[in-house]
Amino acid sequence: MLSRTADHLFWMNRYTERAENTARLLDVNYQTSLLPQSEGVALAGWQGLLSISELMPAYKKKHGEIRATEVMDFMVKDESNPSSILSCLGAARENARAVRGTLTTEVWETQNQTWLEVRRMIKNGEFEQDPAQFFEWVKFRSHLSRGVTVGTMLMDEALYFMRLGTFLERADNTARLVDVKFYAVESDFYGTANEKDQEYDFYHWSAILRSVSGFEVYRKVYRDVIRPERVAELLILRPDMPRSLHACLNEVVNNLRMVANDQSGETHRRAGKLRAELQYGRIDEILATGLHAYLTQFLDRINDLGANISQDFLVPVPG
Repeated sequence: MLSRTADHLFWMNRYTERAENTARLLDVNYQTSLLPQSEGVALAGWQGLLSISELMPAYKKKHGEIRATEVMDFMVKDESNPSSILSCLGAARENARAVRGTLTTEVWETQNQTWLEVRRMIKNGEFEQDPAQFFEWVKFRSHLSRGVTVGTMLMDEALYFMRLGTFLERADNTARLVDVKFYAVESDFYGTANEKDQEYDFYHWSAILRSVSGFEVYRKVYRDVIRPERVAELLILRPDMPRSLHACLNEVVNNLRMVANDQSGETHRRAGKLRAELQYGRIDEILATGLHAYLTQFLDRINDLGANISQDFLVPVPG
């Protein structure tokens, strides 16, 4: 496959996944902001959101003070922000258009219709009227895109590059979410939270689980009150949790194997090593050595993996 074609397919799915992840985070923050809470706690939630996405400098430069409505606008419909939902869906559509002949009609029409519809919804003010419904729509369109891709595309290199993009992006996002959200309430690990804090923390951990569609999964797996170390275990180490780091790396390794070429051996080795560490890791060991340090290193390695994949298969990123 031509590297340029592989590049467009890879980034089409990365951008679609990024739009969905942004919608998930915004939805949870929006729902949490409706709960009774102090102004400081609410502000910390929106700050955390910008930190997860590494958008704090860009936001501050444009808006200065952090306000919920401006953060939402910046992350949903600001075309000057390349990570906004509108920008991501536009970029996904442009990448799809560039390789229109490689895609099935259904995959192209899903991407194109999503782009046309999101522009119409934002123009008509539907996002402001009901943010929660808008976020659900974005998630649904991403689910539809994945389903149509798996259901209609030939199982060849095109599909494997698309799935590589999806799961690299998902691993990156889940690691950022866990890192920032755990950092916000790390007092839990030391048992210093009072009763009121614990009540707030229940909603906090529930919100984290809901942002990755993990609330029902947690209940099924642990059948217990929500405990931080178990949330961490579910989102990092469980291979049967679809958005966990372990599940994402399983997919990355499997799809890398399917597209392997003469120069990709080192990239595959690094991905396999990272997957093995997740496969044989234990949450008590990770927490003992420091969750933040572990996740920071994981993000560095995921970014390195993305750069190596670009070098081996795609259009090299200008250095």
